[in-house]
Amino acid sequence: MARLIDQFERLPGIGPRTAQRLALHLLRQPEEQIRSFADALLAARSQVGQCRRCFHLSAEELCEICRNEERRNGQICVVADSRDLLAMERSREFHGHYHVLGGLISPMDGIGPELLQIQPLVERVDREGAIEVILALTPSVEGDTTSLYLARLLKPFTSVTRIAYGLPVGGELEYADEVTLARAFEGRRRME
Repeated sequence: MARLIDQFERLPGIGPRTAQRLALHLLRQPEEQIRSFADALLAARSQVGQCRRCFHLSAEELCEICRNEERRNGQICVVADSRDLLAMERSREFHGHYHVLGGLISPMDGIGPELLQIQPLVERVDREGAIEVILALTPSVEGDTTSLYLARLLKPFTSVTRIAYGLPVGGELEYADEVTLARAFEGRRRME
């Protein structure tokens, strides 16, 4: 039981209590359901790789988004990882293509540009003649560093924009920090 709880705790966002609940839940399931769960994990691990074009998770050479002929060509939205791509897709606002960096530049953690999918992005922008690269990176020190680095690198080839950041819907001004308020002012737009 302790080994199972320990394995669940290794997952991102899972604390000790949640890990214990998951372990207890699994132990109450029929053996066939547990085998099915284990088989699904092993199959995903062996069959899912990266799209050769955008580096999103894919069981095929090109992911579903890159294969979609209806997507708008010329626009590439750059995200740190596949979770961010999936969040952007849930918004149903972006209809172009993506590029997954595989992380953010973080010198403190030993992650430099050479460890990310930056060179393939530059080559792709040049090869595909992208007219706009949209940076959709986390508003953090690492995200800002990566955005500035990419902007300097890509501006000679294409237009580089960044998604706006600011207050969440339903948020209260009095609880917003200074950086969030500053970003909200920077991202303001004219009322139509």
